[in-house]
Amino acid sequence: MPRKSSAVLTDHELRLMEVLWKLGNATVAEVTARVGSPPLAYNTVLTTLRTLEQKGYVAHDEDGRAFVYTPLVERSQAADSAVRHVLRRFFGNSPGQLAVSLLDGTRLSDEDLARIAKALGRKRKASR
Repeated sequence: MPRKSSAVLTDHELRLMEVLWKLGNATVAEVTARVGSPPLAYNTVLTTLRTLEQKGYVAHDEDGRAFVYTPLVERSQAADSAVRHVLRRFFGNSPGQLAVSLLDGTRLSDEDLARIAKALGRKRKASR
């Protein structure tokens, strides 16, 4: 039985998930070949994919002697989970505090400011 999916992917796990999200499914050898720099050993990729499977992020099917891994979690789901983790851990579960922190600590273009203003307008209308 898979253990509960952790809130966030490690940097190492994310590198492998990026390959799977791009390809849709892949063998260990295919992930190893596409993981980029720095390169990873086959056994490292295999071990990490097994860990990801235990966490519920991927599943595998057998194709002859090879295991073909498929992501079970979409990239957007993983991103949402990471944001929720940051909210709980650093911002008292307050999206407003996170937003203010991001806005105060970042230089924004006019385009970014316009998109933020538009999003805030939609939020105001929805909360009425």
